[in-house]
Amino acid sequence: MTLPVPDSLVLLGCWLRQAGYAFTTVTPTTHGRVNVRRGAEVASTLRDVFGWSRPFPADLLPTAPMVWLRDSGLVAQRGELLHSKVRFSTLGGQLYAHSAYPTTAADAVFFGPDTYRFAALIEAELARQPLPDGTRILDIGCGAGPGGIAAALASPAGRTELLLADINPQALEFARANAALAGLPAVRFQQSDLYEALGDGFDLIVANPPYLLDAGERTYRHGGGPLGSGLSLRIVREGLARLAPGGRLVLYTGAPVVDGQDAFGQEAQALLRQAGCPFSYREIDPDVFGEELDAPAYRQAERIAAVALVATRPLVLGGPAGPAP
Repeated sequence: MTLPVPDSLVLLGCWLRQAGYAFTTVTPTTHGRVNVRRGAEVASTLRDVFGWSRPFPADLLPTAPMVWLRDSGLVAQRGELLHSKVRFSTLGGQLYAHSAYPTTAADAVFFGPDTYRFAALIEAELARQPLPDGTRILDIGCGAGPGGIAAALASPAGRTELLLADINPQALEFARANAALAGLPAVRFQQSDLYEALGDGFDLIVANPPYLLDAGERTYRHGGGPLGSGLSLRIVREGLARLAPGGRLVLYTGAPVVDGQDAFGQEAQALLRQAGCPFSYREIDPDVFGEELDAPAYRQAERIAAVALVATRPLVLGGPAGPAP
């Protein structure tokens, strides 16, 4: 019998955890540089197989993991060698399954340095202002689910409700497995184009949307709009009404800077002021995905910054507001 993909991922994750597996996922550029080094042609360790996505001989893995991979279609044949279609990364003591390198497929599920910064932003915000018991959390465009899972793990145990939503069914398969690996029972999953199929009244919305202009318009990468900021602006604009009074939006995204001006930051902050929402906005990293500046779409941009926006819905939307203290 063929195993459902989430079940296979959970079995693989539990086995890797027992084996002491750990891997920090790097940028695609760094990954490519490491994998072309002499001696990296064929995998010889679990980190090579499930971290560096290197081809491996069938006898490298025990029988049970090979059965889970094959029965769920998570392994591909490359000549005499095999290639895992899944990677596993460690973050905050948890193990996350996501797409193998390179993430070229239209439905690939990305995980990388942005993910680590996103989770750290959420954890810092919830340490600054903890969530109460009974909290409702939404991770919009959840991908593999690390943002929502990190938020739930940092919240009071018991009645916290987590909704992981994404337009990509493949992302939801990974998210289901990762929530199970994190031991979170009260999790719901919803395929949705942003907020389209979702309710409201959330105490916390977290988001790490695609923020680049991608020629192939891959779901995990293409943000649309002005220089890739389209989805990020929609998440802010449409998300305010989805928050419960006093609820927070925590957004990690990229902001292209042209002639010293951050157009996304300016537009998002103007929107929040008009809605009367206290907010904070800052750069986390001044220079990410520098290789994108070679693309024609970014010919006028001088850098892409990773930014953090935290906004709070007031009791009544509307009226002037400014940066939170």
